[in-house]
Amino acid sequence: MLPDPQKEALYLMKTKELISTVSALFAGSKGLLAMDESTATCNKRFEEAGIPQTIEYRRAYRELIVTTPNFGKCISGAILYDETIYQATKDGVLFIDILKKAGIVPGIKVDEGTIDLAGFSGEKITVGLDGLPQRLAKYYDLGARFAKWRGVITINSTTPTQGCIEANAHALARYAAMCQEAGIVPIVEPEVLMDGTHSLKRCFDVTDKVLHVLFEQLYAQNVNLKAVILKPNMILPGLSSSRQASIDTVAEATVTCLLQSVPAAVPGIAFLSGGQSPRQATAHLNAMHVKYKGKLPWALTFSFARAIQQPALEIWKGKDENVKEAQQMLYHRASLDDAARRGEYTAEMEKVSH
Repeated sequence: MLPDPQKEALYLMKTKELISTVSALFAGSKGLLAMDESTATCNKRFEEAGIPQTIEYRRAYRELIVTTPNFGKCISGAILYDETIYQATKDGVLFIDILKKAGIVPGIKVDEGTIDLAGFSGEKITVGLDGLPQRLAKYYDLGARFAKWRGVITINSTTPTQGCIEANAHALARYAAMCQEAGIVPIVEPEVLMDGTHSLKRCFDVTDKVLHVLFEQLYAQNVNLKAVILKPNMILPGLSSSRQASIDTVAEATVTCLLQSVPAAVPGIAFLSGGQSPRQATAHLNAMHVKYKGKLPWALTFSFARAIQQPALEIWKGKDENVKEAQQMLYHRASLDDAARRGEYTAEMEKVSH
C-alpha cells in the first residue's frame, strides 16, 4: 500500500485531471455527441433507413461522423461504443485519433444494457458493473477520458417504484465511483422515458424524486460531485399525452426541477434528447438559455444522439455519393445546438441546411 502522502498526491493529481476533462467538455458553447448506439440500436436505425445492417456499414457511418469538417467547433466530446473505439477510417486512421486531432474528447458507453428487474414487473435495471474497473483501465489506455451509464425509468400507473429508482441510482453511483478511480469522468444518465400518457407534472415529480435519490447515492459512494456530469431528460409530458406543453413551459419546468434537485457542486448538465424531434430539443435548450443565462450554478449543454444524427442518416442512406451532404447536415444540426447553448437559436436558422 502507498504511504498516505503519496496516496493523497495521487488523488489530487487524478482529481485535477478529471476536472480538466470536465472543463474541456463544457468549453465555449459546445456540447456532446452521443454516437454510442449499441449494435442492435444502430441496426434498427439502418433498417428504417434502408441501409444494410453490417459491421462495414456501421464503420462507414461512424467514419462519416468523425470526419465531418469543423465538427470540433460545436462538439467537445463524443461518446463511443465498444465496437467504434477500435475502428478506423478506410485509410486506417483510428477514429479516436481523428477525434483528438479535432479537439474532441473521446468518451465511451460502459453499461451493458438493461434486463428485467427481479421482483418488479415491467421495470428495468442496467447491468455491467462486473469487471468494470478492468474495462475502464483498458478504455483509459485507449484514450477515453469520460464514460456514460444509462439507467431507465418508466412512468405508468404503477411505476416507477421506489425499489427500481434506488436500484438504478445505486448502480449509477457505483459506476461513477469506479470511473473516477480510473481517471475517467462519469456521465450519470438517469433517463425518465417519454413513452406514455403522463402529464408534465408527473414527469416533473418523478424526475425530481429520481435525482434526489441519485445524489444521495453518489454522496454515499464517495463520488466527487465536482467531477460528475449529469445527463437527464427534460421535463416533458408523455409522447401520447393529450396535453403537450409549450417550449417555454418545458424550459421553465426543466430548470425549476433541476434547481431543486441538483447540487451546485455539479459542474455541468448535458441533456439527452430522448425522443424529441431535432427542432424541439434545440428549441427547448435555447429557451432555457434565453430565460436563465448567467443565473444557474451549473453549465447547461446538450448530449444528443438522434436529434443531431437522424437527419444526416436519412440523407446518407449508406451511399458514398451522399457523404458530403450528410456531413453538412450533421454539422448544421450541431451548430444549431451550439447556438442554442448561447440562447441565440432561431427557427429561421433551420432553413440553412447547406
